[in-house]
Amino acid sequence: MAENSVVKRPDLDRVIHYTRKPLNWVGILLGFWLLPTVAPTPNASAAERVYLSYDILERSISVDSLAAYAQQGRIKDDLAPYIQYAKPEQQAQLRNLLLRRLDVSPVPISQFLYTPPAEILLQRLGEVIKTDSGQTGSRAIRAALILASADRDGLTLLNVLRKFPTSSVRIDLARALEIANELSTIFDQTEKALALVSQQSTAAVADSPVNLSQLPDLQQRGSFTWRKETLKLNDTNRHRQFLADIYLPISSGIQQPQTPAKLIVISHGLGSDRQTFVYLAEHLASYGFAVAVPEHPGSNAQQLQDLLSGKANEVSEPIEFINRPLDIKFLLNELTLLSQFNPAFKGKINLREVGMIGQSFGGYTALVLAGATLNFPKLQKDCAAINNSWNTSLLLQCRALLLPPSQYNNLRDERIKAAIAINPISSSILGPDGLSQIKIPVMFVSGSADTVAPALAEQIQPFTWLTTPNKYLVVMKNGTHFSTLAPTESDLPLPESVLGPDLALARSYTKAFGLAFFGFYIANRPQYQPYLSASYVESIGREPLTLSFVRSLSQIDLKAALQRSTTQATTSPKGTN
Repeated sequence: MAENSVVKRPDLDRVIHYTRKPLNWVGILLGFWLLPTVAPTPNASAAERVYLSYDILERSISVDSLAAYAQQGRIKDDLAPYIQYAKPEQQAQLRNLLLRRLDVSPVPISQFLYTPPAEILLQRLGEVIKTDSGQTGSRAIRAALILASADRDGLTLLNVLRKFPTSSVRIDLARALEIANELSTIFDQTEKALALVSQQSTAAVADSPVNLSQLPDLQQRGSFTWRKETLKLNDTNRHRQFLADIYLPISSGIQQPQTPAKLIVISHGLGSDRQTFVYLAEHLASYGFAVAVPEHPGSNAQQLQDLLSGKANEVSEPIEFINRPLDIKFLLNELTLLSQFNPAFKGKINLREVGMIGQSFGGYTALVLAGATLNFPKLQKDCAAINNSWNTSLLLQCRALLLPPSQYNNLRDERIKAAIAINPISSSILGPDGLSQIKIPVMFVSGSADTVAPALAEQIQPFTWLTTPNKYLVVMKNGTHFSTLAPTESDLPLPESVLGPDLALARSYTKAFGLAFFGFYIANRPQYQPYLSASYVESIGREPLTLSFVRSLSQIDLKAALQRSTTQATTSPKGTN
């Protein structure tokens, strides 16, 4: 191969164009890893050149040229063919990325990179970033990351290359283009699905308008106060101890509750804790609901901290797919006993009609308790092809294949009468057969920019598998996997681009959705029904997080939308709900 042969410009255009699209965080990682491979190094044993290969064509760039560009802004001859196509602001961004330092110690980096999900990610990245001999670069990438994080210069993209353990780095542009095409297809299909939901939501507003002028604002706090009790629970059968915060409403004035308060249970997501949804618990309590918020050991913030500090090997053990719903069942059993014998709880809670809400892993928890069954045949099929998938939530779902053999038919709880799943993972672990078992009212809440549990794969498509007649789908445009979460002291720092815009607005929506849904289906108050409409949902939505809402979505319509050409998708008339 000629060292200075030039890669065809149209193909480079396609790589740049596709990898810019905001598909999921794997795409972001791909871009992240492409940059370290072109960083400078002063060490003789580190990479001296970066080779960009496309079929039989190859071009190289010296790391000295890249160092001069990153640190001084000078563009040498071998870098010029690439930089000339970038706009000035893009050049500035690239220099910033090359020099930006991530303050993280080698222990958490090492712990994460040796987890099974990280192994899969590294394998995918190693298909593009290779060693000097052309072998997969997965191990070299991992070594460079760990060594750079331990170096006094820290974990920068430049320093990662300094620690890259081969004399050169080869980037396979042909494979990068294949991946870019795969990601582009996912992006286009997601856009078409979101457009379909938006069209049907708008059509529903026109077909069934609702007079909203006299409706109270559900985003405002109610008239009840509350007291919080923290329970220390001990399930001796599972050798499992965990905490749960219980919010008990207290009436003000003449609004003394005549009956025990209906209960709502909130299940946090992976790596979160029971503080994440304090805002929602307090809001529901202010309207007279009792609220229980348990902590799930083994998949909470403490587990994540243990992983990063070297005390744990995984962010969540496979058994947590079973432990989480069993935590809720045990909590309900304990509250039943307390309501009978403990003066602080006696007569305070109605445990015969319970609402369930969960986010992410908690969304899965809510769906299983609502009646969804684990679908191991689909899980095995999807996980066998995980190396061909860009659905990052499979990295967690596929861990369930390591569960001990069992039917796991005891996860549903008949006390749960309605459920909300926010950003749930459901596509493979539950699948069509599992989700079709749910008979109670269900609401899915999805974010169009969710890169952890992608909207199309994990919420929109699974929504079409639900057979319960009372089902709802809310899509938050520009919403991310973290939009509905309140910040807590245990949070890891995440950039604003990952968290998403206007988190306070997203939390305000969540309060309104939760209150309307549980007010109607758990409290049995008909005055909440008008809120469960596209007219209401679209009326409260505003930029940058506008809302769409549908009560049905057929698999046939979704399939047709995904197969429609881009031109047709942008010009076709709006559908009906």
